[in-house]
Formats: sequence, structure tokens, C-alpha cells
Amino acid sequence: MAYTFVLIVGLAAGALSGMIGTGSSIMLLPILVYQFGPKQAVPIMAVAALMSNISKVMAWWREVDWRAFAAYSIPGVPAAALGARTLLVLPSHVVDIALGAFFLAMIPTRRWLHARSFHIRLWQLAIAGAAIGYLTGIVLSTGPLSVPAFTSYGLLKGAFLSTEAASSLALMVSKVATFQQLGALPPAALLQGLIVGASVMAGSFVGKAIVQRMSIHTFQYLLDALLFCSGFSLLWAAYS
Repeated sequence: MAYTFVLIVGLAAGALSGMIGTGSSIMLLPILVYQFGPKQAVPIMAVAALMSNISKVMAWWREVDWRAFAAYSIPGVPAAALGARTLLVLPSHVVDIALGAFFLAMIPTRRWLHARSFHIRLWQLAIAGAAIGYLTGIVLSTGPLSVPAFTSYGLLKGAFLSTEAASSLALMVSKVATFQQLGALPPAALLQGLIVGASVMAGSFVGKAIVQRMSIHTFQYLLDALLFCSGFSLLWAAYS
């Protein structure tokens, strides 16, 4: 029953991620933390997120902006590996608190960036890739930051979804490889990640069918609601 519930949430999370470019980790991570604990949940979610990004790249392959991908990923990949190493030495309750606080802090931060209509260049996207890559290694879900980074560069809809997914995929490969190298991804966790990831992948293709119908305002409110609920639940778990 526990796996059935996780798979249902994974399908919904994949559909959401396919529509707005992020949200699968935000939605799934609290469920996985509750089911498996924070230290095991993060490697499982890393595998599932890797599969989710593969499906989005497959769905929007022809629209990937490869210059933006390279600028973001080249500094982001080693930064993600460094962040993953940092994560593994932190106590479990610190991981919970960091994840919850990060999600809640992204609500005003994302709106502040959007309100000022920031426009960034390729070299600034590279700096963002390094910073977000490191945070991805620690807190896993940095979609609320990568969304404004890529949209501020000028990518929209299919080009945004595909390029953000390809870049996130590179970061997740780095993170999963680091977990594997350090012995933090045992066969059981890998299998669990593949099972969860399969449901997320299926949901991603569902999301593609309706991505162009979603308004900007719906996206904003939906993402904020997810951030708040997930952040609050993780902080509750850390202090309960």
C-alpha cells in the first residue's frame, strides 16, 4: 500500500513537472522522507528526478537550447557533486530543516525575481548553474531557482522545459554518480528510485499534452502552494 501511494503521487508529480518544468521533487520528497527517512529519500529522489528529466528531454528534444545547456551545466556538474558530498556528512534532522526552510524561502525569492523582470546573459547563466548546482547537491529540488534562471535568459515553453530538463539531467547524473561512489546508493535504493522514477516519467508525458494551456498565474499559485506544503511538512517532520 505504501508503494502504491508513492507511485500515485509520482504520477501526479510527473504530470505537474511536465506542465510547469518543476514540482516533482517538491511534491514527492516529503512523501519519500516520511516513508524511507531523509538520508535514503534523497538518493531515491535523485534517481527518480534523473528519469523525470530524461522523459522531458525526450518529449521536447528538438527545442533544446544547447548553448544555454552548456553554459549552465559545465560549472553546475562539479558543483552538484560537491553539494552531494556535503549532504552526506550532515545529520538527518539538519537535512529536513534545510529542505523545509529552502522550499519556504523560495516563495518570496521567486516572486521578487519575477517582479523585477531580470534578464541575464550567457555568462550569468553559467554563474547561476554553479550556485544552483551546489544547492542541488544538498537540497535536491532547485526547480524554483532554475525556472527564473532560464526564463530570465529568454527561454519559454518547450525551449524552457527541454533546456532546463537537459541541464538538470546533467546535474542529477553527477549527483547520482557521487552517491554511488560514496556508497550512498545501495541496490535497494537504486531499485526504489527506478520504480518511483517510472511513474514520474509516465506523468511527464501526460503533462506535455496540456503544457500550453496553463496560464502564468496558475503556474505561480500552483508552485507557491507546493513549496509551502512541502516546506511546512518537512519542518514538521524535523521538529516532531
